[in-house]
Amino acid sequence: MRTFEELHTIDAVDSFISSNPLSFIYISHTDCSVCHALLPQVEKLMEKFPEIQLAHINSSVVEEIAERFIVFSVPALLLFIDGKEYLREARIVHMSQFEQRLQKIYEGYLS
Repeated sequence: MRTFEELHTIDAVDSFISSNPLSFIYISHTDCSVCHALLPQVEKLMEKFPEIQLAHINSSVVEEIAERFIVFSVPALLLFIDGKEYLREARIVHMSQFEQRLQKIYEGYLS
């Protein structure tokens, strides 16, 4: 399983996105059971996408993350390519559909 880099400030988030052409952010909250259940599935899935850099933000710690990315529910999964958001899933994530969309974007970017 791939692990996520923990980001603790909004500046760290901005730096992560700007310094990684393919960046993925997993936004969770301390008291979110869905967040904790989904994270291992996402970690496993991301093994298929080694070029994507991974980060995790706890919205309990970085409260301004919700405002910055207009996140109304967690978990929120955001994929950025060259600093622009290309894919977003939130709350109820259908992993097979998410994987298909991610695969299509990933292959398009690498080709």
